[in-house]
Amino acid sequence: MMAGWDMSLAGWIWMLVWVGALLLMVWLVVRRPDETSAAEDPLAILRARFAKGEIDQDAFERASDVLRTDRREPIR
Repeated sequence: MMAGWDMSLAGWIWMLVWVGALLLMVWLVVRRPDETSAAEDPLAILRARFAKGEIDQDAFERASDVLRTDRREPIR
């Protein structure tokens, strides 16, 4: 034994726990959120507001038309 550093079963288990924790931390740092998340999609937000009754059908249709138009067109 070298100053309390033995590789018994408990030592291997703790080493695996630390390696797993390190891998988890790396994964949490490098993972990418879903780029087309429903929470960020304007049409999904509009549909949810319409479903909740916050806006009426006319407002929904006007807003969805605006969102679906080509954004490169100049605003009049």
